[in-house]
Amino acid sequence: MSTRFRRLLVSALLIPLLTAGGGLATPAFARTADSAQAADSAQSAQARDVAADPTADIKDRLAAIPGMTITEEKSTTTGHRYFLLTYTQPIDHFRPWLGTFQQRISVLHRGYDRPTVFYTNGYTLGTTPSRTEPTRLVDGNQVSIEYRFFTPSRPDPADWSKAGIRQAAADSHRIVTALKEIYQREWLSTGASKGGMSSTYYRRFYPDDVAGTIAYVAPNNTDVSDDTPYSEFFRNVGTPECRAALNAVQRELLVRRDRLEPRYETDNKAAGSTFNVIGSADRAYEGSVLDVVWGFWQYSMAADCAKVPVAATATDDELYKWFDAQEGVTGSSDQGLAKYTAYYYQAATELGAPYFDVSYLKDLLHYDYKELYSPRAYVPKEIPTTFNPRAMPDIDRWVKRSAERIIFVYGGNDPWGAKPFELGRGSEDCYVYTVPGGNHGSNIGKLPADESAEATAKVLEWAGLAADQDTARSLAKSQQQIPPFGPLDEEGQKLERHPL
Repeated sequence: MSTRFRRLLVSALLIPLLTAGGGLATPAFARTADSAQAADSAQSAQARDVAADPTADIKDRLAAIPGMTITEEKSTTTGHRYFLLTYTQPIDHFRPWLGTFQQRISVLHRGYDRPTVFYTNGYTLGTTPSRTEPTRLVDGNQVSIEYRFFTPSRPDPADWSKAGIRQAAADSHRIVTALKEIYQREWLSTGASKGGMSSTYYRRFYPDDVAGTIAYVAPNNTDVSDDTPYSEFFRNVGTPECRAALNAVQRELLVRRDRLEPRYETDNKAAGSTFNVIGSADRAYEGSVLDVVWGFWQYSMAADCAKVPVAATATDDELYKWFDAQEGVTGSSDQGLAKYTAYYYQAATELGAPYFDVSYLKDLLHYDYKELYSPRAYVPKEIPTTFNPRAMPDIDRWVKRSAERIIFVYGGNDPWGAKPFELGRGSEDCYVYTVPGGNHGSNIGKLPADESAEATAKVLEWAGLAADQDTARSLAKSQQQIPPFGPLDEEGQKLERHPL
C-alpha cells in the first residue's frame, strides 16, 4: 500500500460526520457586516474568475489572485514572461490574527500547457530571470520564493520565533495552492543547499502538493554533537598532497597573524565594516581562517589544488589574496553577516551546523573552535535562540519512512554531503546520486551518463511528460531535452556564495 494511499485512507476515516440539523439564526447586529462581507466576496469571486480564465493575459491572471501584487515585469530575450511579485502571508500561519507580511516571489511564465517548477532557494530572491536545472529539463514555468525573514520578506517588527521550517513550509503551500489556479499541469519542487533542505521540509509537511522533488546538495545534520562524518571527510577528501597543502596554508595564515590580521582589520575599516556580532576582528579573522579549507572544497575542484599557495615560500600578499578569494575579508563583519541572519538563526534553532577536528591548529588558536564555529556566534545577541533537537530527526524519519518521489543529488568532494539524506524502507520512488569529485554545484547534468539519463527520466515522468518510464527514458536521451545554455540558464547556473 503506497504512503499516499495510506494518507488518503486515514483522511477519509477522520472526516467528521456532519449532521443535517437546522441552521442558526444570524443576529441583527451582524447583518450589516455580513452585507459588507458579501460585497467583498463578490469582488473576490470576480478576481478568481479572472485568475481562472485561461484566455486572459498571464499578468492579469497573476494580479487577480487575492493577496498577490505585481511589482515589476522584466523583459527576457527568450520569449518567456518574467514577473516580480509580493504575496501577503501570515506572520504565523497557525495564529493568523497576529498580522501579515509581504513575501517576494517571482514567476517565469513559459505556458499554461507546461509543467511548473517551484524553486525554494532558501535565501533571498534572485531578481534576474533564470531557470533551474529541472525547469530547463521540463521546459516549464518556474515560481521562485524568497525565504521568510530574509530581507525584504521580513515582518517589522520581526518575531524570530516565526522563522522556522514549519512556517516556511506553510508559505510554500499557500503560494503553490494559489498558483495552481493558473498552472494546472504537474508541479515539481527543487532547491540547492539550504534550498534543497527547504524543498524537502516542504514535502514533509505537505507531501502531496507537488508530484516530485529534486533536492541538490542538501545536508541532513540530525546530530549536532557528532562531528565524526565531517572530520572523516576532511581526512579523506582529495589527495594526501592537496590536503597537506591546504592544512599548511591554513596554519601559515595563523602563524603570520601578527602581519596579516592588521591588514584584515585595515581592509574592513576601509569598507566601513564592524564586528559587534562576532565580537572582534581577532575572532572574525580566526573564524575565517578555520573556514578556508571548508570553503575550498565547497566551491573548488580537485584541479584547483594546484593554485593553493605553498605555505613555506608564499609571500604575505599571495597568502592574503588566496584567503580573500576563499572567504572574502569582509564576510564575517556585521555588514557581511546581516544578509544571512535568518540562516544563522535557523542553524542555531533547528538546522544545526557542522564542526570538525582542527587539532592540527590548536597551538595557534585564541578561542574554543566549537564556540567560534557555532551558529549562535553569528546571530545578533539581542535575538534569542533555543535549539530544538527534534526538528531534524523528524525530517530524517519522514524521508526514511514516508517520502515519495524525491531525488537527492550530492557532490563527492562537497563537505556539506558528509551528512546526506539516506533512504529507508518506507521511501518510495526516491533516489540518491553522487557526482564523483563534485562540489557544492553538483547537479543531474554532472552525473555519469547512465545515472544522469536515469534521473532525467524520473524528472520527466514526474512532470507528466511521459506516460511510463520507458517513454521517459527515451525522452531523456534526446538532446532536445537539455537545450543549449542561453541567458536564462547561465543565470540559473551561477553559484551564489552562501554560508550553506
